[in-house]
Amino acid sequence: MLAEIESKIRVAKEVLELIGYSLRGLSVQEFFDFMTGETFSGDTTTLNDVLNNEYLLIHEVVEINELKSVGRKIDKRIIVDSPKSIIYAAHFTALEKELEYALHKKDYNWVKNRIKQHKLVLESDPHLPDEMKPKAKTILSRYEDLLAEETNIIQ
Repeated sequence: MLAEIESKIRVAKEVLELIGYSLRGLSVQEFFDFMTGETFSGDTTTLNDVLNNEYLLIHEVVEINELKSVGRKIDKRIIVDSPKSIIYAAHFTALEKELEYALHKKDYNWVKNRIKQHKLVLESDPHLPDEMKPKAKTILSRYEDLLAEETNIIQ
């Protein structure tokens, strides 16, 4: 499994470079620990889900990268031991890159569904800090607009 993770991280790095995002060093162990560690949100996304979905892979790799960029140590407790504002800031940057890549690939259904999912999160996530809500709304609104623009061009 470690070889598969290493290969997936390498592919994610290449994909992210396509959309202008630089990935710092990310070890297989960091990725594994992050994906199998404790959470406060009850997230049910598994390591296999991520390894089998290029968009979720991009999301998680960016999220880890963003946490590392602010000096967080990646281990199994990073989610529960870090301030929620830091976790959500990394999450929303990861969401942006995930949606940007999906638009790049013209996977409009993925973008539409993820926007819908995250609008529900905005309404119902008790852990989401109030100060993070404007950033989330801005991202979702921007990608709704980009999606509408892209799909109107095609029709």
